Amino acid sequence: MNRLPLHQDLYLIAHSEAGKLLTHPSSLALALAGAVLAELILDDRVAVVQGRVTVLERGRTGDAIADAMVDLIPRDRDHEDVKFWIKTAAKDLYERTRDDLVAKGVLAPVTKRRMGMLPYLRYQLTDITWAVRAASGVRSAAEGFKEPDTRCAVLCGLVSVLRVEAELYLNQSSGRLIERLRAIADEDSFEAKQVVDLVDTLIAEAAVAIYR
Repeated sequence: MNRLPLHQDLYLIAHSEAGKLLTHPSSLALALAGAVLAELILDDRVAVVQGRVTVLERGRTGDAIADAMVDLIPRDRDHEDVKFWIKTAAKDLYERTRDDLVAKGVLAPVTKRRMGMLPYLRYQLTDITWAVRAASGVRSAAEGFKEPDTRCAVLCGLVSVLRVEAELYLNQSSGRLIERLRAIADEDSFEAKQVVDLVDTLIAEAAVAIYR
């Protein structure tokens, strides 16, 4: 099994083994966009400085979602606000990530029925190993077994923001685990903290907007 992109690992962690979404879909979409941003930063393809995102390299990566997100960044500096960019990219990112995982054979659509009557579609893992691999680095970092790299630190932070830590199946209280995961991101690097803080802010702003 090849390692999946960061945003696809996050997608798997944010769903149960049966394919049930464990957080709000709009929150996950923003976090997925943040995960793609993190990998673009780590690959030196984009930079975020004072709230603006700038392209450093427009070459193709082979990841259609990452390439599409780079294409969203305009060449004029009047429209480089990173918050706007993330929100724009997040609009259909949940569905696109799911469809990519289906195309890779990681997920498969399964028709189920509510109360034995009403049909609905759920996307389930074809092999539980994919979910185990997606969460293995986060588990190791949370338990102090392995020093995380920046990619893993970002994933830890995003898991804490989405409050999907229960899928890690660790023998720690929820509050303590969330604090530990967030601390891993905050202490790793400026880049990790920057992305996690950005996603946390956008999710909070979206929640407040609902009640206005």
